[in-house]
Amino acid sequence: MSVIQLETEDRLEYNFFPNSSGFLQFRVRAGNDAHLALTTAAAESDPMYEVFIGGWGNSKSIIRKNRTKPEVAEVPTPGILNANEFRGFWIRWQNGTISVGRENEVPPFMSWTDYEQIPIEYVGVCTGWGANGSWVIEPPRGGGGGGGFGYPSAPSNLTAPSRMSSVCWAPGRGGAVPPRAFTGGEDNGEPIYVVRAQLNGGLIPGKLVPSHGVCYVPWGGQENAVAEYEVLCDFPGQWIACSGGNIPPNALTAGQSEDGEPLYVGRVVHDGALTVGKVQPGHGVCYIPYGGQELSFPDYEILVQ
Repeated sequence: MSVIQLETEDRLEYNFFPNSSGFLQFRVRAGNDAHLALTTAAAESDPMYEVFIGGWGNSKSIIRKNRTKPEVAEVPTPGILNANEFRGFWIRWQNGTISVGRENEVPPFMSWTDYEQIPIEYVGVCTGWGANGSWVIEPPRGGGGGGGFGYPSAPSNLTAPSRMSSVCWAPGRGGAVPPRAFTGGEDNGEPIYVVRAQLNGGLIPGKLVPSHGVCYVPWGGQENAVAEYEVLCDFPGQWIACSGGNIPPNALTAGQSEDGEPLYVGRVVHDGALTVGKVQPGHGVCYIPYGGQELSFPDYEILVQ
Protein backbone atom coordinates (compact mmCIF):
# COMPACT_ATOMS: atom_id res chain seq x y z
CA MET A 1 0.00 0.00 0.00
CA SER A 2 1.31 3.46 -0.89
CA VAL A 3 1.07 6.70 1.08
CA ILE A 4 -2.55 7.73 1.58
CA GLN A 5 -3.47 11.37 1.07
CA LEU A 6 -7.06 12.41 1.68
CA GLU A 7 -9.29 15.28 2.69
CA THR A 8 -11.95 14.89 5.36
CA GLU A 9 -14.96 17.14 5.73
CA ASP A 10 -16.62 18.41 8.88
CA ARG A 11 -18.92 15.42 9.21
CA LEU A 12 -17.55 12.87 11.73
CA GLU A 13 -17.73 10.03 9.20
CA TYR A 14 -14.73 7.71 9.23
CA ASN A 15 -12.75 6.81 6.11
CA PHE A 16 -11.38 3.29 6.69
CA PHE A 17 -8.31 1.52 5.33
CA PRO A 18 -6.66 -1.79 6.35
CA ASN A 19 -3.85 -1.76 8.90
CA SER A 20 -3.11 -4.74 11.15
CA SER A 21 0.58 -3.84 11.67
CA GLY A 22 0.14 -2.44 15.17
CA PHE A 23 1.50 0.94 14.14
CA LEU A 24 0.28 4.05 12.31
CA GLN A 25 2.21 7.18 11.49
CA PHE A 26 0.58 10.19 9.89
CA ARG A 27 0.39 13.95 9.53
CA VAL A 28 -2.78 15.95 9.73
CA ARG A 29 -3.68 19.58 9.11
CA ALA A 30 -6.83 20.56 11.01
CA GLY A 31 -7.92 23.23 13.42
CA ASN A 32 -9.29 20.73 15.92
CA ASP A 33 -10.81 17.26 16.31
CA ALA A 34 -8.67 14.86 14.30
CA HIS A 35 -10.42 11.56 15.07
CA LEU A 36 -9.07 8.05 14.48
CA ALA A 37 -10.81 4.70 14.92
CA LEU A 38 -9.10 1.32 15.49
CA THR A 39 -11.52 -1.44 14.52
CA THR A 40 -11.90 -5.11 13.65
CA ALA A 41 -13.79 -4.28 10.43
CA ALA A 42 -14.12 -1.37 8.00
CA ALA A 43 -17.07 0.10 9.87
CA GLU A 44 -18.07 1.70 13.16
CA SER A 45 -19.06 -1.27 15.30
CA ASP A 46 -18.17 -2.63 18.70
CA PRO A 47 -15.53 -3.45 19.68
CA MET A 48 -13.59 -0.36 18.61
CA TYR A 49 -11.22 2.23 20.01
CA GLU A 50 -11.25 5.90 19.15
CA VAL A 51 -8.45 8.43 19.51
CA PHE A 52 -9.45 12.10 19.45
CA ILE A 53 -6.54 14.52 18.98
CA GLY A 54 -7.24 18.19 19.64
CA GLY A 55 -10.83 17.75 20.73
CA TRP A 56 -12.93 20.17 22.75
CA GLY A 57 -11.74 23.21 20.83
CA ASN A 58 -8.17 21.91 20.40
CA SER A 59 -7.74 21.73 24.17
CA LYS A 60 -7.42 18.02 25.01
CA SER A 61 -7.00 14.54 23.56
CA ILE A 62 -8.65 11.30 24.62
CA ILE A 63 -8.87 7.54 24.06
CA ARG A 64 -12.36 6.05 24.09
CA LYS A 65 -13.62 2.45 23.86
CA ASN A 66 -16.91 1.51 22.21
CA ARG A 67 -18.04 5.16 22.00
CA THR A 68 -18.81 5.25 25.72
CA LYS A 69 -17.98 7.77 28.43
CA PRO A 70 -16.09 8.48 30.55
CA GLU A 71 -13.01 8.36 28.33
CA VAL A 72 -10.47 5.71 29.32
CA ALA A 73 -7.61 8.22 28.86
CA GLU A 74 -7.67 12.02 28.74
CA VAL A 75 -4.80 14.53 28.67
CA PRO A 76 -4.64 18.31 28.18
CA THR A 77 -3.10 19.12 24.77
CA PRO A 78 -3.80 22.81 24.12
CA GLY A 79 -2.89 23.89 20.58
CA ILE A 80 -1.81 20.41 19.49
CA LEU A 81 -3.38 20.86 16.02
CA ASN A 82 -3.07 23.71 13.54
CA ALA A 83 -5.39 24.56 10.66
CA ASN A 84 -2.51 26.05 8.64
CA GLU A 85 0.24 23.44 9.01
CA PHE A 86 0.66 19.67 9.15
CA ARG A 87 1.38 18.14 12.55
CA GLY A 88 2.83 14.62 12.77
CA PHE A 89 1.75 11.85 15.14
CA TRP A 90 2.02 8.10 15.66
CA ILE A 91 -0.26 5.51 17.24
CA ARG A 92 0.84 2.05 18.36
CA TRP A 93 -1.35 -0.80 19.58
CA GLN A 94 0.30 -3.91 21.01
CA ASN A 95 -0.74 -6.43 23.67
CA GLY A 96 -3.77 -4.33 24.51
CA THR A 97 -1.80 -1.11 25.03
CA ILE A 98 -2.65 1.89 22.85
CA SER A 99 -0.02 4.64 22.79
CA VAL A 100 -0.23 8.01 21.04
CA GLY A 101 2.73 10.31 20.46
CA ARG A 102 4.03 13.25 18.47
CA GLU A 103 6.41 13.14 15.52
CA ASN A 104 10.07 13.06 16.64
CA GLU A 105 9.11 12.22 20.23
CA VAL A 106 9.69 8.72 21.63
CA PRO A 107 7.58 8.79 24.82
CA PRO A 108 3.83 8.89 24.16
CA PHE A 109 1.77 11.77 25.45
CA MET A 110 -1.19 9.46 26.01
CA SER A 111 -1.59 5.71 26.53
CA TRP A 112 -3.98 3.15 27.98
CA THR A 113 -4.02 -0.64 28.40
CA ASP A 114 -7.15 -2.67 27.76
CA TYR A 115 -7.23 -6.09 29.42
CA GLU A 116 -9.64 -7.28 26.73
CA GLN A 117 -7.32 -7.54 23.75
CA ILE A 118 -9.02 -6.66 20.46
CA PRO A 119 -7.50 -7.67 17.10
CA ILE A 120 -7.23 -4.42 15.14
CA GLU A 121 -7.51 -4.84 11.37
CA TYR A 122 -8.61 -1.37 10.18
CA VAL A 123 -7.96 2.29 10.91
CA GLY A 124 -10.41 5.08 10.17
CA VAL A 125 -9.89 8.86 10.12
CA CYS A 126 -12.29 11.79 10.15
CA THR A 127 -12.73 15.37 11.31
CA GLY A 128 -15.66 17.24 12.78
CA TRP A 129 -16.93 19.85 15.22
CA GLY A 130 -16.23 22.65 12.73
CA ALA A 131 -12.97 21.29 11.32
CA ASN A 132 -11.95 19.95 7.92
CA GLY A 133 -8.77 17.92 7.63
CA SER A 134 -5.93 17.10 5.26
CA TRP A 135 -4.18 13.79 5.98
CA VAL A 136 -0.94 12.13 4.86
CA ILE A 137 -0.80 8.54 6.13
CA GLU A 138 2.21 6.27 5.73
CA PRO A 139 1.68 2.65 4.68
CA PRO A 140 2.08 -0.07 7.32
CA ARG A 141 5.68 -1.19 7.68
CA GLY A 142 5.82 -4.92 8.48
CA GLY A 143 6.08 -4.36 12.22
CA GLY A 144 6.08 -0.60 12.37
CA GLY A 145 9.75 0.13 12.75
CA GLY A 146 9.31 3.82 12.09
CA GLY A 147 11.38 5.79 9.65
CA GLY A 148 9.76 8.28 7.27
CA PHE A 149 8.44 11.67 8.35
CA GLY A 150 11.35 11.90 10.81
CA TYR A 151 9.85 9.43 13.27
CA PRO A 152 12.24 7.70 15.67
CA SER A 153 13.03 4.07 14.96
CA ALA A 154 11.09 2.92 18.02
CA PRO A 155 8.53 5.70 18.27
CA SER A 156 6.65 4.75 21.41
CA ASN A 157 6.98 3.42 24.88
CA LEU A 158 6.92 -0.07 23.39
CA THR A 159 9.78 -1.68 21.56
CA ALA A 160 9.36 -2.23 17.84
CA PRO A 161 7.15 -5.26 17.08
CA SER A 162 9.66 -6.50 14.51
CA ARG A 163 12.11 -7.11 17.35
CA MET A 164 9.44 -8.56 19.60
CA SER A 165 7.64 -10.77 17.08
CA SER A 166 8.33 -14.02 18.95
CA VAL A 167 7.73 -12.56 22.40
CA CYS A 168 4.45 -12.50 24.30
CA TRP A 169 3.76 -9.83 26.89
CA ALA A 170 0.42 -10.48 28.58
CA PRO A 171 -1.33 -7.69 30.54
CA GLY A 172 -1.95 -8.19 34.23
CA ARG A 173 -2.68 -6.27 37.40
CA GLY A 174 -3.08 -6.71 41.13
CA GLY A 175 -0.58 -9.58 41.38
CA ALA A 176 -2.30 -11.73 38.73
CA VAL A 177 -0.01 -14.14 36.88
CA PRO A 178 -1.12 -15.18 33.36
CA PRO A 179 -0.67 -18.76 32.09
CA ARG A 180 2.86 -19.79 31.08
CA ALA A 181 4.45 -16.74 32.71
CA PHE A 182 8.26 -16.68 32.61
CA THR A 183 9.90 -17.18 36.01
CA GLY A 184 13.02 -15.08 36.44
CA GLY A 185 13.94 -15.48 40.09
CA GLU A 186 12.70 -16.19 43.61
CA ASP A 187 12.48 -14.58 47.02
CA ASN A 188 11.93 -16.67 50.16
CA GLY A 189 10.73 -19.54 47.98
CA GLU A 190 8.17 -17.45 46.07
CA PRO A 191 8.65 -17.24 42.27
CA ILE A 192 9.49 -13.85 40.78
CA TYR A 193 8.24 -13.20 37.26
CA VAL A 194 9.66 -10.98 34.51
CA VAL A 195 7.43 -7.98 33.84
CA ARG A 196 7.51 -4.48 32.44
CA ALA A 197 5.42 -1.45 33.31
CA GLN A 198 4.91 2.11 32.16
CA LEU A 199 6.39 4.71 34.48
CA ASN A 200 7.24 8.38 33.90
CA GLY A 201 7.35 8.10 30.11
CA GLY A 202 9.34 4.87 29.96
CA LEU A 203 8.54 1.18 29.67
CA ILE A 204 10.61 -0.34 32.47
CA PRO A 205 11.47 -4.03 33.04
CA GLY A 206 11.06 -5.24 36.59
CA LYS A 207 9.77 -8.00 38.84
CA LEU A 208 6.38 -9.34 39.83
CA VAL A 209 5.98 -10.75 43.34
CA PRO A 210 2.40 -12.11 43.18
CA SER A 211 1.76 -12.12 46.93
CA HIS A 212 2.44 -8.36 47.03
CA GLY A 213 -0.32 -7.60 44.53
CA VAL A 214 1.94 -5.29 42.49
CA CYS A 215 5.02 -5.36 40.33
CA TYR A 216 8.16 -3.39 41.12
CA VAL A 217 10.34 -1.47 38.67
CA PRO A 218 13.60 0.35 39.37
CA TRP A 219 13.58 4.04 38.48
CA GLY A 220 14.81 7.30 39.96
CA GLY A 221 16.75 5.62 42.76
CA GLN A 222 13.64 3.92 44.11
CA GLU A 223 11.73 0.64 44.04
CA ASN A 224 8.46 1.74 42.41
CA ALA A 225 5.29 -0.30 42.96
CA VAL A 226 2.99 -0.42 39.90
CA ALA A 227 -0.41 -2.12 39.94
CA GLU A 228 -0.74 -2.69 36.16
CA TYR A 229 1.96 -4.41 34.13
CA GLU A 230 2.80 -6.84 31.33
CA VAL A 231 4.17 -10.31 32.09
CA LEU A 232 6.62 -12.15 29.83
CA CYS A 233 5.01 -15.44 28.72
CA ASP A 234 5.80 -18.42 26.48
CA PHE A 235 9.45 -17.38 26.33
CA PRO A 236 12.12 -20.01 25.54
CA GLY A 237 15.09 -17.80 26.42
CA GLN A 238 17.96 -18.25 28.83
CA TRP A 239 20.21 -16.27 31.16
CA ILE A 240 23.89 -15.62 30.45
CA ALA A 241 26.59 -13.81 32.42
CA CYS A 242 27.14 -10.19 31.48
CA SER A 243 28.82 -7.04 32.76
CA GLY A 244 28.77 -3.32 32.14
CA GLY A 245 27.21 -2.15 28.91
CA ASN A 246 28.38 -5.13 26.85
CA ILE A 247 24.96 -6.21 25.63
CA PRO A 248 24.90 -9.47 23.63
CA PRO A 249 23.23 -9.16 20.20
CA ASN A 250 20.49 -11.66 21.11
CA ALA A 251 19.50 -9.94 24.35
CA LEU A 252 15.75 -9.48 24.77
CA THR A 253 14.75 -5.85 24.23
CA ALA A 254 12.03 -5.46 26.85
CA GLY A 255 11.39 -1.73 27.02
CA GLN A 256 12.97 1.67 26.86
CA SER A 257 13.82 4.57 29.10
CA GLU A 258 11.99 7.87 29.06
CA ASP A 259 14.80 9.12 26.80
CA GLY A 260 14.33 6.29 24.29
CA GLU A 261 17.30 4.10 25.32
CA PRO A 262 16.58 0.35 24.92
CA LEU A 263 16.29 -1.55 28.19
CA TYR A 264 16.96 -5.24 28.78
CA VAL A 265 16.11 -7.76 31.47
CA GLY A 266 18.77 -8.57 34.03
CA ARG A 267 18.96 -10.34 37.37
CA VAL A 268 21.33 -10.63 40.32
CA VAL A 269 21.51 -12.44 43.64
CA HIS A 270 21.15 -9.94 46.45
CA ASP A 271 20.39 -10.52 50.12
CA GLY A 272 19.59 -14.16 49.42
CA ALA A 273 17.04 -13.38 46.69
CA LEU A 274 17.40 -13.86 42.94
CA THR A 275 15.92 -10.57 41.81
CA VAL A 276 14.91 -9.35 38.34
CA GLY A 277 15.48 -5.79 37.12
CA LYS A 278 16.51 -3.68 34.14
CA VAL A 279 19.80 -3.42 32.27
CA GLN A 280 20.52 0.11 31.02
CA PRO A 281 23.49 -0.04 28.65
CA GLY A 282 24.29 3.66 28.89
CA HIS A 283 24.77 3.31 32.64
CA GLY A 284 26.71 0.04 32.37
CA VAL A 285 24.77 -1.66 35.16
CA CYS A 286 21.77 -3.78 36.03
CA TYR A 287 19.31 -2.03 38.33
CA ILE A 288 17.06 -4.05 40.60
CA PRO A 289 14.13 -2.89 42.72
CA TYR A 290 14.75 -4.10 46.25
CA GLY A 291 13.95 -2.94 49.78
CA GLY A 292 12.46 0.33 48.55
CA GLN A 293 15.57 1.25 46.58
CA GLU A 294 16.98 1.05 43.06
CA LEU A 295 20.25 -0.85 43.48
CA SER A 296 22.92 -1.07 40.76
CA PHE A 297 25.24 -3.97 39.90
CA PRO A 298 27.97 -3.96 37.22
CA ASP A 299 27.95 -7.80 37.00
CA TYR A 300 24.69 -9.59 36.33
CA GLU A 301 22.86 -12.11 34.18
CA ILE A 302 21.00 -10.92 31.12
CA LEU A 303 18.04 -12.56 29.40
CA VAL A 304 18.67 -13.60 25.79
CA GLN A 305 16.54 -15.14 23.05
